[in-house]
Parts: sequence; structure tokens; C-alpha cells
Amino acid sequence: MRRVLIQSPAFIRSAKRFVKKQPGALQSIRQTLIQLQADAFSAGLRTHKLKGDLSGCWSSNAGYDLRIVFQFVRHGGSEAILLLSVGTHDEVY
Repeated sequence: MRRVLIQSPAFIRSAKRFVKKQPGALQSIRQTLIQLQADAFSAGLRTHKLKGDLSGCWSSNAGYDLRIVFQFVRHGGSEAILLLSVGTHDEVY
């Protein structure tokens, strides 16, 4: 199921900050977003629910220590993905 990706202002800020520190990660982020849009539960993404303060959110791997945090939301009558944050494991959790 193809979903629309919605970038939150926080996601845009965190992506710019992360890519500025690690320019090589841009391609991994792009590829992960394409996969998320096509199939959020693809085995390679290791998508999983989060608990605690991030309850209701999901996380996917975009590289060895790179995570994308998002939520499933309704947008225009269909399911969409609201991108919340991107960064290392320690940065996003």
C-alpha cells in the first residue's frame, strides 16, 4: 500500500542537522523514505512500535545507527506517514 509522506517541521530540522554532520547519509535516508512509502513493514526496515514517551510512534532503520521516527495518520481520506525525526539511535530516543 503506497502512503503519502508528510514531513513535520521537526523532521526537516533534524534531517538538515544530521545530513550536515554526515553528508553520506542523505542517500540512505532517501532510499528508506522510498521504501517506507511503498511498504512501511518491509523486512529490511525493521519497523517497530515504540514505547514510553514515544508511545504511538514507530521507528525504522535507515542504516546501521540511523533511525526514522514516524506516526501513521489520516490525510485526505487515506493513511499517510507523518515523519517526526531522523538521527542516530541516541538522538531520536
